[in-house]
Amino acid sequence: MHLSFLGPLFDRSGPWATVYFGLGQNDESGAKRRELSVREVCRTLAEQGADQATVKAVGEALTGTSVAEYPAGRALFAADGEVVLTHRLSRAPQGQLASWAPLPRLMPLVELSGQDPVCLVAYVDRTGADFERRGPGGPRDIGGVEGRQWPVHRTATSDWSERHFQLKVENTWEQNAAEIADALATAYEESGAELVVLVGDPRERPSVHEKLPEAVREVTVETEHGGRAAGSDSSALEEAIERARGEYTGRRVEEALDRFRAGRSSKDDRPEGAVEGVPAVVEAAREHRIDTLLLRPDGPDLGRETWVGPGPDQVAVSRGDAHTLGESDPYSVRADDALLRSAAATGADVLVLPLPSDGKPSLSDLSDDTGQEGSDGTDRPGGPPGAVVTDIPAGGIGALLRWTY
Repeated sequence: MHLSFLGPLFDRSGPWATVYFGLGQNDESGAKRRELSVREVCRTLAEQGADQATVKAVGEALTGTSVAEYPAGRALFAADGEVVLTHRLSRAPQGQLASWAPLPRLMPLVELSGQDPVCLVAYVDRTGADFERRGPGGPRDIGGVEGRQWPVHRTATSDWSERHFQLKVENTWEQNAAEIADALATAYEESGAELVVLVGDPRERPSVHEKLPEAVREVTVETEHGGRAAGSDSSALEEAIERARGEYTGRRVEEALDRFRAGRSSKDDRPEGAVEGVPAVVEAAREHRIDTLLLRPDGPDLGRETWVGPGPDQVAVSRGDAHTLGESDPYSVRADDALLRSAAATGADVLVLPLPSDGKPSLSDLSDDTGQEGSDGTDRPGGPPGAVVTDIPAGGIGALLRWTY
């Protein structure tokens, strides 16, 4: 997940009100519960020290929140009496979360927004295509392309006099497929999409697919459900798109873990391609070397105290290291907030590692054969003898690096 859309949060200083708000049912009882929840959020922010103007701005924004616009819930960030950014959630929060802190609380946003890739859906027929971008903000039309409109229909007869016409029809299909592929490749680059789903005509769809540039073709999948015509949307199409996005995310997690395993090896105590634990990741953040920030939601070090200055690379492990922050007065924040701010500002990707499923150890289960926790909770070279083999970064925080030493 790329966090560049969070840019407005780092153009001003805090402190920040952060709210994750679930809307519940869209009925009379749901509306009453939402009203009570808004009051509770405002009371919580005030008790934590938020100024009256910011509390009022938050309350007004939440009161006007529509279930239709934010079905799963809404994240909201406010400072200095103004709502600076709001974001649609993919999953409903477990209860309302309200925080008043020097930095915005970002880890819940990463968890509740999901990691499904920005997806470009192309609705194709033999005359053109319509493009739709699906990202954190929901579906959005982003144009399309129209090819030649005639001739596009073959005749039913096989008379020899019609063969020339049939050939012209097939040439039109091929020409239109090439134009659609060119426009789709451009839309892919401009939209910031990571995945393409081709929907529509069973004859034109594979023809477009094979004409795409190799880089786009590799991230393109087809589905037989749905089409370009109005009213052709279906639940099967939605399921196919979400399945494609989920499979893409699963592959990305596996690839990242492969890189993490390989990058753990070291020579002369210098990291090859991956680091883990708060001190090492903080150092990488200061040097703008984080390519992908890896976080496990149950990581014990996510809430570890770190010290930051106004700049995204001004982060230190302890107050004693505050001299690394320049002349600014450092302030204490959570490690995950500091590192997510840095990732957003430097264009790094963020990947949330899945929580354990049945039979897999959690972070708290990782211990050596003496019954005590290992020094880093991992099996990396130099780790404690007998440590449980795991791919989990130490403390639940790791990073893949942009370059090695």
